[in-house]
Amino acid sequence: MDELIPTRTTLLERLKDWQDDSSWQEFFDTYWKLIYGVAVKSGLTEAEAQDVVQETIISVAKHIPAFKYDRSIGSFKGWLLNMTRWRITDQFRRRKTPIISTPREETATATQWLDKMADPNTSALEKLWDAEWEKNLLDAAIKKVKRCLEPEKYQIFDFCVNKQWAPEKIAETFGISVNQVYLAKHRVTGLIKAEVERLKQEMI
Repeated sequence: MDELIPTRTTLLERLKDWQDDSSWQEFFDTYWKLIYGVAVKSGLTEAEAQDVVQETIISVAKHIPAFKYDRSIGSFKGWLLNMTRWRITDQFRRRKTPIISTPREETATATQWLDKMADPNTSALEKLWDAEWEKNLLDAAIKKVKRCLEPEKYQIFDFCVNKQWAPEKIAETFGISVNQVYLAKHRVTGLIKAEVERLKQEMI
């Protein structure tokens, strides 16, 4: 699936049919990691984050029939954030103990967290959501580019950028020049950046 994070308006329309299992599976595959990641980084446990994913999807199913996309009013990205925010808040309220672990391994009370998230002047969750959104967007772009490249071209990029091998070692491994290593890195990086921009243009 090319569009792992951007959502097409056609998909949103199809979701209004609860019996359209393939569209709902596509939606789940697209967004569950985003919702889960934000929930965990908000301070929830893995089990609580899984509940957030399930409850958010159920909430979307209940409210999607009334959802109308209008960019002048707001984006689906923002609408889904609100759905996720409410489910995260519910999880904190259900806790029997008031002490939670935050992503920075500090402690805070559930009440303090809820107050912070409810504060209209704070953008903590929005920043976290945006960061996770961008991460998923980059992952989607890399997967798309990887599928379109010759395996060796992506391997050179992977060894150079992700594994951080020395260019000389990569050149020796693949039997190419150091200049070819740099050229491959530059080309693949450019393709990924272009794909990220393409996906951003398709966001709603």
